[in-house]
Amino acid sequence: MAAFSLLPSAHIAPKPTLHFIKASTSDLPKTSPSPPSTKPQLPSHKPHHNIREEARLHNAATVTTNHPRFSAKYVPFTSITGPSSSDESYSLDEIVYRSQSGSLLDVQHDMSALKHFDGAYWRNLFDSRVGKTTWPFGSGVWSKKEWVLPEIDDDDIISAFEGNSNLFWAERYGKDFLGMNDLWVKHCGISHTGSFKDLGMTVLVSQVNRLRKMNKPVVGVGCASTGDTSAALSAYCAAAGIPSLVFLPANRISMAQLVQPIANGAFVLSIDTDFDGCMQLIREVTAELPIYLANSLNSLRLEGQKTAAIEILQQFDWEVPDWVIVPGGNLGNIYAFYKGFSMCKELGLVDKIPRLVCAQAANANPLYLYFKSGWKDFHPVKAKTTFASAIQIGDPVSIDRAVYALKNSNGIVEEATEEELMDAMAQADSTGMFTCPHTGVALTALNKLRRSGVIGPTDRTVVVSTAHGLKFTHSKIDYHSKNIKDMACRLANPPVQVTADFGSVMDVLKKYLLSKSH
Repeated sequence: MAAFSLLPSAHIAPKPTLHFIKASTSDLPKTSPSPPSTKPQLPSHKPHHNIREEARLHNAATVTTNHPRFSAKYVPFTSITGPSSSDESYSLDEIVYRSQSGSLLDVQHDMSALKHFDGAYWRNLFDSRVGKTTWPFGSGVWSKKEWVLPEIDDDDIISAFEGNSNLFWAERYGKDFLGMNDLWVKHCGISHTGSFKDLGMTVLVSQVNRLRKMNKPVVGVGCASTGDTSAALSAYCAAAGIPSLVFLPANRISMAQLVQPIANGAFVLSIDTDFDGCMQLIREVTAELPIYLANSLNSLRLEGQKTAAIEILQQFDWEVPDWVIVPGGNLGNIYAFYKGFSMCKELGLVDKIPRLVCAQAANANPLYLYFKSGWKDFHPVKAKTTFASAIQIGDPVSIDRAVYALKNSNGIVEEATEEELMDAMAQADSTGMFTCPHTGVALTALNKLRRSGVIGPTDRTVVVSTAHGLKFTHSKIDYHSKNIKDMACRLANPPVQVTADFGSVMDVLKKYLLSKSH
């Protein structure tokens, strides 16, 4: 332990210094030239060159000073939400998680430099990168690099070409169960580790990779997790060759989620507490040891997660949906979606943002209770067990971020009981989806808002599916086996036991087909 005693406590903000480099007048064009071509000029592929090397050679050959320098910095989140006389800021290369006052930090981009190019330029640039294998733009996150980590070197990026996830029209579900004709599901679970957490983790681990190359005191990366965060962290750290440490609440995550960090070589601690207890421990540990904190307290992750919002706009050919519904636990994701949409509006890519809905499990619903109080009375809750285990969080770190996002998007918070979310998941699965319980929470919120008339039959609505259903097969098996205490499991579809003879099989089939014909 003594070997680490000289290192600064990472959770205590050092004296602020200004590291935000704005574009100087010498960087800016004297006139308003046509922006650089948005179509990547790819070098011819050489068998002895990998895509990193090709990107390096291409970048060296196309260096230009004929555009502003894009940059970003950490600022206190309180300076985003209202007037502030403080000039407190930090370089992204500093290891700092909170401001001097203890508030959350936010990554603030030099919007004046980004605004040097109009919305059409950014739309064309982002669209030109979709589906390419050019490093690092084959990633849905890094195809928006200028808006994410503009100053990181391409060589430092750790990516599995995450993002670019499916946005599909939920035609039958919308028509048969909701009377809707424009319902869509953004399936973020179709990603490298099976959840949206990849979007943020590629950014965080890439920055850690950069810090380690700069000889910053970072031995490894750690997180508290209810499953998906640990899977993403361990995978990206394994790809980078960086040690990862995971604090999991014992017996509270699915086996499919537990096996991912184990398989990726993470150092896993199974701790006899809930997520909030694990979160408290990892914060204490990262304050004493040179371990970089990877939870959503760290605002770098939100920079990656916000790209899912930009992807939605791209996939609708830059038309803005009416509603976006996001499951919420630690509440960083709802703010990330807001940030992505609002950046697109501010930079002229679109002219409005959608209304946001945050959906919580009733067994872990502090934001819902706060919303119902008219934003007057927030109290953390003791989260109860929920099938939506990734959002089983009673004291969310990003509560202030979520409230800001919802207030500025005319947003709504809804909740789902355990029976409601499991029925919604089973109902969606019956139309060809294979959803996670968290998506069941979001679908329950949609059902309630649709029945109350808040969401109309022709409103273009996007439900964000945060993880792949294969991570939650045990809960699906219990539901369809009617093996959940105090739950009717009214949509259960168990296998039918039948003896191995033709007559018995025919009897069963005839009975089934007759029921379907009616």
